[in-house]
Amino acid sequence: MFGSLFRKSSVPPPSPEPARIRRAGPEGQVVWAIGDVHGCVDLLDGLLRALAADASDDARPRVLVMLGDYVDRGPDSRGVIDRLVEVAETPGVQAHFIRGNHEDKLLEFLDDPMAGPTWCEYGGDAALRSWGLSPPAIRHRKEGWTNLAEDFRHKVTPRQRRFLEDLVPSVTLGGYFFCHAGALPGTPLEEQSERDLMWIRGRFLNDDRPFDRVVVHGHTPTEDPHVDHRRIGVDTGAYATGVLTALRLDGSEERFIQAVRAPEGDVVIREWTGPWKATA
Repeated sequence: MFGSLFRKSSVPPPSPEPARIRRAGPEGQVVWAIGDVHGCVDLLDGLLRALAADASDDARPRVLVMLGDYVDRGPDSRGVIDRLVEVAETPGVQAHFIRGNHEDKLLEFLDDPMAGPTWCEYGGDAALRSWGLSPPAIRHRKEGWTNLAEDFRHKVTPRQRRFLEDLVPSVTLGGYFFCHAGALPGTPLEEQSERDLMWIRGRFLNDDRPFDRVVVHGHTPTEDPHVDHRRIGVDTGAYATGVLTALRLDGSEERFIQAVRAPEGDVVIREWTGPWKATA
């Protein structure tokens, strides 16, 4: 249905988890982990409203984890960054913001104009347009990229740049390890390289060996959330599908909440219920 955008999502036969894994969130807290936004500020706002409504139901603190790839491809990268800056600066909000490979390329371009052509191949041209800029008409000329990078540095506000530079490679909460892309099998989670956490794909996805925590990640879009004994993938290709997914963790309960852009443009919230069954 969605062509080559998606990697096939399937739930493998149940595999036993090592006894050392306690598949549960941090005690006394509810965690929301939101997948790749890619410039879809309307969908992000929908999930943030759902989180706020969820938090009104009881007094336990809510913890927000953003899994990276806030920019590129979708229509409003700048709006997404501004919204996340607001969240980060809101008193009393517990939020963690992970760096994705697309933020990595944006920051690289700010420091090295000749990173621009590669960044735009990843969808950076859409991000530039959200800041009111466009790639050079003649893309092989260094001067054009140098001038564009200088203009971009002026467009990106100090608050936006500080937010981008402060993004973290990973977060550990309870029995879960949150990162953007995944982790290198055979390497302890605390020893992972930042590049693997932002960019890894096949070596992580195609290996059945579990880590000492369940890895929660984005980066690789699937039509539905992916759940198995070692990882939970929540990238549902928001910029192409109009579906942004959040994982909600409450003790040992794992639920998926989605913001969906309806044909008329409104955003509705729904719970995605399967088919899947995680091993508790």
